[in-house]
Amino acid sequence: MPNLSPKDVLQMAKEHDVRFIRLQFTDMFGVLKNVAISAKQLEKALAGELMFDGSSIEGYCRIEESDMYLRPDPNTFVIFPWMPQEGAEARMICDIYNPDGTPFAGDPRYVLKRATQRAEKMGYKMNVGSECEFFLFHTDSEGAPTTITHDKAGYFDLTPVDLGENARRDIVLNLEDMGFEVEASHHELAPGQHEIGFKYAEAVTNADAIMTFKYVVRTIAQRHGLHATFMPKPVFGIAGSGMHTNISLSDLNGNNVFYDPKGKEQLSEIAYYFMGGVMKHIKAISAITNPTVNSYKRLVPGYEAPVYIAWSTRNRSPLIRVPAKRGASTRIELRNPDPSCNPYFALAVVLQAGLEGIEKRIAPPPPVNANIYEMSLEERMENGIENLPSNLAEAIEELKKDEVIKEALGPHVYNLYIEAKKLEWDDYRRRVHQWELDQYLTRF
Repeated sequence: MPNLSPKDVLQMAKEHDVRFIRLQFTDMFGVLKNVAISAKQLEKALAGELMFDGSSIEGYCRIEESDMYLRPDPNTFVIFPWMPQEGAEARMICDIYNPDGTPFAGDPRYVLKRATQRAEKMGYKMNVGSECEFFLFHTDSEGAPTTITHDKAGYFDLTPVDLGENARRDIVLNLEDMGFEVEASHHELAPGQHEIGFKYAEAVTNADAIMTFKYVVRTIAQRHGLHATFMPKPVFGIAGSGMHTNISLSDLNGNNVFYDPKGKEQLSEIAYYFMGGVMKHIKAISAITNPTVNSYKRLVPGYEAPVYIAWSTRNRSPLIRVPAKRGASTRIELRNPDPSCNPYFALAVVLQAGLEGIEKRIAPPPPVNANIYEMSLEERMENGIENLPSNLAEAIEELKKDEVIKEALGPHVYNLYIEAKKLEWDDYRRRVHQWELDQYLTRF
């Protein structure tokens, strides 16, 4: 991450003829918001003097407490490469502050920063590499999205089967122009499904990158006449989109503390305890990492998505996989998150759960190296393998019981989040869906 000062940003904006700046932030549900300013207001913005109405943003504050301050992070200044470079357009990601100068408790970036501060007090930094999958769909004659895929391709397929390759190439080039180090891009398992992997980073930087990534993907797809969606399960009968999250801890000198050449599987006790903490709290964590009704349509057997709470170094069916690389690349891969989640909240609750595991020396269960999908219920019970929540309502009930995850979110976020998700579930369960009409309308 660059180390830019407000003066550096002002100079860069002048040199590149930036006329328009988007001050971006994320709401409680992981939706990117922005306030647009002209270059004449940039100095004022960098001084933290710009206000906005927080009561208009879901999950922020009541109308009588609506004044909030945007404090742009200079290190997130980037010029949009797809816009005209004469009279260019840029963005910065902002932290949200109260009028009294204190951080706003409902700011997702602050929730994650609070978790990383706890980690640093314990001597650790969290490094994260996220793999966001997405679909590219055609739009109709009026430009509205459809669920018609742009191709019939499969895993790692090429043009001419993969008609989205040009869009994906354009996405990659724009991401690289914005400073992303893209490690790989390819067609995923389902028709119309793609993945672009970028280099790991410290937790807050990674969450910023996920939000930027989603914005770029949707913007460039639109320019190609396609609609990009990070909805977890947009089409029945094919694989859904996950956000596999690779996690490691380093000490404050940058040494990977998950690696121990003398440990079992060359993993340190810290790695095992971190996994133990995450697995202990994963049912509640699912309410954050899998936050929508649709999320649980992905978490079903048969599509390589994790359903069972287990870990392994050898196969991809459990919740947590430990990839083979060791040394500086030693990490765990948490496989249940999906790209509809708020990445700041998701990383915060996973980190806080893992830190509790380290503090309380919570050992994970033994690894499960068999294919769990092929096990019977009796075999899973014998191995002590539990299930993730099967729907949003179950996940919310687990969250309500978990004090560690509630504390990770803080009372402001927790109370508003629970209220919103209960309303979402109630709205869903009261509606009559097409499946019910297909099954029952003529039968009864």
